[in-house]
Amino acid sequence: MASRLKIPIVNRIFSLVIHKERPKCPVFLQPRWRSTLNAAAPPKTQSNRKLIIGTAIGAVGIGFGLYSYLSPSDSKQKHQTGVALIEKTDYTRNDDIVDIKPSREIFGPATGIGLDLTLYQYQTCPFCCKVRAFLEFYGIPYKIIEVNPVMRQQLKFSKYKKVPILIVEDKEASKKHQLNDSSVIISILGTFLEDVSFGLESVLKYYVPVAYINEDGKEVEEIMNKYFLMFGDKYKESADTFLKKERQWRKWADNVFVHVLSPNIYRSYNEALQAFNYFSEVGEWEKNFSTIERLIVIYVGATAMYFVGKRLKKKHGLKDDVRESLYDASRQWMKEIGSKKKFMGGDLPNLADLAVYGMLSSIEGCLAFQDLLKNTNIGPWYYNVKEAVANHHGFQKLKL
Repeated sequence: MASRLKIPIVNRIFSLVIHKERPKCPVFLQPRWRSTLNAAAPPKTQSNRKLIIGTAIGAVGIGFGLYSYLSPSDSKQKHQTGVALIEKTDYTRNDDIVDIKPSREIFGPATGIGLDLTLYQYQTCPFCCKVRAFLEFYGIPYKIIEVNPVMRQQLKFSKYKKVPILIVEDKEASKKHQLNDSSVIISILGTFLEDVSFGLESVLKYYVPVAYINEDGKEVEEIMNKYFLMFGDKYKESADTFLKKERQWRKWADNVFVHVLSPNIYRSYNEALQAFNYFSEVGEWEKNFSTIERLIVIYVGATAMYFVGKRLKKKHGLKDDVRESLYDASRQWMKEIGSKKKFMGGDLPNLADLAVYGMLSSIEGCLAFQDLLKNTNIGPWYYNVKEAVANHHGFQKLKL
């Protein structure tokens, strides 16, 4: 799904040290659920060597999460003629999930939803920040497990190795589900919150991935309803334009906005170093790493991500001064909101507001964020969303 990191600095780093029963009728034909689409122990020397390899790899992987998460494959995923789509059943089931002591617990008023949530994350990954913004806006309690970006031992249970991963335990059914991908997580939970009495497992049926063979002959999984909420009988065609716009800008956050962030915080080596020191502080790396591990991650990571930032600048066609691309994207977003509304969602943030805010919050302590506030008018909107998230303003929308 994502291209591998192939840049000289990284190569040098690496070379330094060596059933749920499916409904018979396709989900998009069932009248109960319609989206706005109408559907759709070695020697010590070896241990030290492994430590350096691990920290070097981890350093490259930190920042905004993994480079591969920020850099989708150059080859667009397309259906080949004559290749059937196959549903992946039981896609959330994982019997290997083990209990791990949480790094911390976040409390909120929405205790009556009947779910226990555990978020596996990197603190400064923009996709993880997006999920946290959603959960806290609605006041949903959840636990956090901070993934060690060096060893990533917390993800041993999962074949999917990116973050965020959300483990959802249904209290009544005593079953655990593994949800992957920030936008899918938000769409599933957003649908569930429309009518919690319908149950999580009933909602999951409408986000089953399908597999197909892409142009390169590789099997690819995709969730067709990734950006859609499924409203069932509550669907109102009068809301169609509003929901279409919300989906459009959620996609924009994933496909455009996130790609201007990384090149900006790694614009120069000094900025990259400042960013990694900030990541160390908010991610509490002192608790997760030894001193030498933390220093290697900071300095090797800053160096590697400085070069990654240059690669991403070229890949996504950003301006010579990448700050201008950041300003342009932010102005585009604010222009779409307009001067008459507090949020794109009106009086309260919608899912697009939460997506853009969540991603932007990942760089709040970086120099690029301060420059953004000085050179655009995004500040009032940003801090209004931050207040709405911190005070769980979305909780008033829930019917529990």
